[in-house]
Amino acid sequence: MFQVDIVEKCRQNDRKAQLKLYNQYCNGMLIVAQRFVKNTMEAEDVVQESFIKAFAKLEQYKAEVTFGAWLKRIVINKSIDALKSNKQRLVDLEDVQLKVVDEDDDWNVDSTLTIDEVKVAIQKLPEKYKYVVMLYLIEGYDHQEISEILNISEVASRTQLSRGKTKLKELLNLDNNGTES
Repeated sequence: MFQVDIVEKCRQNDRKAQLKLYNQYCNGMLIVAQRFVKNTMEAEDVVQESFIKAFAKLEQYKAEVTFGAWLKRIVINKSIDALKSNKQRLVDLEDVQLKVVDEDDDWNVDSTLTIDEVKVAIQKLPEKYKYVVMLYLIEGYDHQEISEILNISEVASRTQLSRGKTKLKELLNLDNNGTES
């Protein structure tokens, strides 16, 4: 297997293999980082730090998921760490009263909305909702994975997603009706 061979060579500190793996994933991981960290230079730093961490911790990679999925999780965690260090802190979800939310998959929005309009609306969400919505909708993580990434309970993930979805629909409705304040 091609990827397994490259990863194995990387474990042996083969610099050419590391460069090959870096070149294969750097652009995709930059896009992931930029979804969280809006400054391009900071996103590039996040990607660099993520690769450094990935190569340093390569013995922990067990090939249960693709290398790209494993690296993506590192990039997301590093992006969130960068936001926290910039005083753009995540709201401590333990201070929020949580309740069990019935999961409904009604994410339908007006068909005239563009993907860019939805992405802009997501960026307007309060941070406590934004990260869960981004991880769920854009990155495709489930609640168990989100709970691990953000270090919150699955119930908190479901609650924040539900509230974020409600707020997102409100924002999209306001934007669409031209009554945004």
